[in-house]
Parts: sequence; C-alpha cells; structure tokens
Amino acid sequence: MNAGRRDAAVLDRPAATGMTPAELAAYQKLLFDQTGIVLQDNKRALVEARVSLRLRALGMASFGEYLELLRQDRTGEELVQLIDAVSTNVTHFFREDEHFQFLSEVTEGWARQGTDRLRIWSAACSTGEEPYSIAMTVGTANGRRNADIRILATDISTRVLAEAEAGRYPEARLSTVPEARRRTCFTRVSAGGETLYEVKPELRRLVMFRRLNFKTMPYPIRGTFDVIFCRNAMIYFDRPQRERMVREFARLLKPGGYLLVGHAETLIGMSDCFRVIRPSIYERLKDGVRP
Repeated sequence: MNAGRRDAAVLDRPAATGMTPAELAAYQKLLFDQTGIVLQDNKRALVEARVSLRLRALGMASFGEYLELLRQDRTGEELVQLIDAVSTNVTHFFREDEHFQFLSEVTEGWARQGTDRLRIWSAACSTGEEPYSIAMTVGTANGRRNADIRILATDISTRVLAEAEAGRYPEARLSTVPEARRRTCFTRVSAGGETLYEVKPELRRLVMFRRLNFKTMPYPIRGTFDVIFCRNAMIYFDRPQRERMVREFARLLKPGGYLLVGHAETLIGMSDCFRVIRPSIYERLKDGVRP
C-alpha cells in the first residue's frame, strides 16, 4: 500500500468513542506505576483528548486497542510517546520573575565572595525557557565570562527536550524577555519561511539536557548543586512521591544551597533539611542544624 492510500485508510477508521471507567483506571494505573504522575478522575476529558492524539497517529480506533499495544510494547518507546502526549508543559521565559531576581542576588553575592563555580539544576525544564532564563541570569550575559557554570536541564518528555535543545523560539514566545536581553542573548534566524530567535551558542553551551523520570530513584546524577529549580512539578504527584523527591533534592543540594518550587507548592511538614527563606524559596540546612 502506498503512503497516500495508507493515510486514507487511517482517516477512514472510525474515531474512538468515549473512554470507559475501566479504561481510564487502566491508564491512570499505567502512568502512576511508570512515572508517579497522579491523574485524577476529573482529568478524564484531558486524558481522552491526549490519548486520542496517539490513536490518530497510529490509526487505531479504540482506547482498549492502544492500551493493549502499550502492554505488549517491550521497547517502552510507545510509553514514552504516551507520556509526551499527556505531559502538561506550561512555561515561559522568566516565569515567576522574583525567582530570577533572587537567583541574581544570591549568585552575585557568591561571586563577590570569590565563588566562580556554579551548578544549577532545572528539574522540570519543559521546552527550555527556564534553563535558558537561568543561563541569561547567571551566565555570560551577566558579565561572568570566566565563571565555571553548568546547568543541568531535565524532563520526562522527549518531545519538549528536543525543542529545548534546539533553542529556537518564535517571537511571541519572547514576550517576557527584556529587549536588551533579546539583542544580547538571541540571534534572529529564518527557518522554513518563519522568523525565529535562537539562543546564542555561548548560553546554549552552559546547558546540558537529559531525560529524567522523577519516579526512578536515586536520580542518576553526580555531584551536588548550588540551586535546584523544581517548579510546578510536584503538584502532579501524591504526597509520598513528593516526600521522596524532596529527600533526593536534599541529597543533591549542597548545604546553603537553594531549592525553588512553584508558588502553589510547599515543603512545610515534608522535610527537616530545609528552612523557608521566602515563599517558594528554601535553603538547604546543614544536617541537624537549624538557626
């Protein structure tokens, strides 16, 4: 069958009908077991819509048929596609700007003390706006040309990681980037008849992108960080998983380092390793030491 006929055959297949409660429960269990992500029953419409994208891509007519494919897939590749489909990736440059103001203040203070080595982790980096915002805040754009700066950026979604690593964005996505930083941190390029803004190489070199599943512990990361950003990610997990994540963040943060979370998230009652500095900003304490 040639490509045109195959595509026509896919389009001729009937659309999937509504997901049954048993099918929803099966998808919820699969995603929780594999990623720790909790999809509540009230997310049924979202799950249906996102899974339907994979059904259409594969030419399948039912949620049950796709579920069986996931169960039979020994490579795990289709599970990655499902995770990509259901992952919510809402972000923009300098989101929650007070976090970047805090980062600038702290790192400038460390620089005055003679520290020129920085290790920062963007733990749920989505399409890259967060780690590149970090790079613009602490990197060469801030005049620290001789500093030893490395930013690890991780996400579970291979789709958003590919977009982040490309580092190219339409102009509308730069609406929260100050004009001065647009000029110094991006290059205007044309691709496929579209005008895009590409993160400059000197900033892109600071960031290393990797896929990471929060459920798989201990996290395969060496060394410790000065700052960890994990914002608006823990809200998708139940409390036991959040507590495990916080323990891992504590293990990977140096004493005196900082963990930044989303404004809807809190560490209160979850760990003795942190003290609150400002809402959503926590300092890693020395073990057993609290001011």
